[in-house]
Formats: sequence, C-alpha cells, structure tokens
Amino acid sequence: ILINWAPQETRVAMVENGVLQELHVERTLERGLVGNVYLGKVARVLPGMQSAFVDVGLERAAFLHVADVWHRQPDGEPPGIGRNAQPQIPIEQQVFEGQTLLVQVIKDPMGSKGARLSTQISIAGRLLVFLPQDDHVGVSQKIPAGQRDELRARLVSLIGASGGGFILRTNGEEASDSELSDDIAYLRKSWARIKDASVRLPTLSLLHQDLNLLQRVLRDLVGEGTQTIRVDSREQFEALQLFGQEFMPAAAAKLVHYHGE
Repeated sequence: ILINWAPQETRVAMVENGVLQELHVERTLERGLVGNVYLGKVARVLPGMQSAFVDVGLERAAFLHVADVWHRQPDGEPPGIGRNAQPQIPIEQQVFEGQTLLVQVIKDPMGSKGARLSTQISIAGRLLVFLPQDDHVGVSQKIPAGQRDELRARLVSLIGASGGGFILRTNGEEASDSELSDDIAYLRKSWARIKDASVRLPTLSLLHQDLNLLQRVLRDLVGEGTQTIRVDSREQFEALQLFGQEFMPAAAAKLVHYHGE
C-alpha cells in the first residue's frame, strides 16, 4: 500500500504484483462533519418547533429536533431515538438552555442552516456499528434472513458481559470471530476516548470525528496478505504509527516511512 500525502489531498494506492488494484483519494476540504461528536451547549429551546439550537463551536448553531433526542427503548425493542418512541416527550421536558449535551452530527450544514444533531451516539467500525447507549444487538437487514439469527448469536457471544449495542454491517457477513473481536475492541476503545475527553475538555469541544483516509487504510484495507505500507510524509507516518499502535498494532507494524527515489 502506497500513501502519498499533501495538505490538500491524500492518495492511497494498493499494488499487487506490480499492478495497481485500487486507488483512493480524499480531499481535505471535502470532508464533512457527519459523525463528529461534540460537547455542545444548549443555546435556545423552541417548544413551538419542538427543537433546540445547540452551540458546538461551529460558525452557526446546530439544530436538534425532538425526534433526534435519544432515550433508552423498552426491553426487546430495537435501538432508537424519539421518532420511534410513543408517546413522544416534549423537548422542553428533555433539554434546557445552558445544558451541556453530548451530540453527534447527522447532517452537514447547508446554506443558512446549521448542522443537524442527534444525542444518540453511533461509532462506525470496519464490520460493526457501535451504539454505546444501547444494549440491542442487530444484523443488517441486507443479510439473508436465514443467516441473521446465527450471526446475531455469534455476536452476542463475542460481546460478552461488557454490554453496549452492536449492529453487524453487511460486509461483516463472512467475518471471522477474530476479525469481529478486533472491531469490537476498536469501537469500545474509541468510545472510552470520547467519554474521557467529555470530562476533560471544555464545552464546544470536538471529541471525535470519523477516521480520515489514512486511518481507514489501517482499519479497512490492511490484511494478512499486506506486505508493507509506505508513507511519503514523515509527519503522517508518525501520526499513523501512534494511531495504529493504540488501535491496530498488527497493521502499524507494516508501516514504513518512504522517501522516494
């Protein structure tokens, strides 16, 4: 795997037997905010609109609708937020001005509208989505119904007593127990970092954002057959090493700083 980095753009090439197999490009300015987790502060509650404006440190206040205020579902129900709950609790009974809220962006700002938020946090991994506020274990509806019960049972066994909600993504259908366990560990570690940051950092802080292309290389593209990962930037090589050593040590061991010819 060859990584060419510049401040404006990152390029990743997968080469096998001297032949280019895949090319991935990420432009810095095109990265959105969806998935970002902030420690926000409620600026205003609007009962008439059943919504609230939340300051998360962006140019414009973000928008939280009552349908996106999470609360725990009854036992046996799938994970969900307000829109799945009956009856819906008015937003003025759930949040108040000046309140500190852990929120996640679910829709990027557009025009004069700020970002849309949810108080249900979800963290995407390579094979799983982690819902740390839930206990529900689910399987993608795109996986054939006949396989879902068996996959769910495997997942429940791997999750163990530590809890948390997990949803198996479609690309996890053929995953081994080892691969699923690695993803569970990565996601739990990511959530632990968010929780730690939420008590250390001031309000309006960014606590978590989805992985950039370089980090996704270690999470998604590196396998047993990967010989080496060459990075042409010393700065990014060192940053990727730190990330990999904490979350994906086997992949990090294959990193090499490449100066070119």
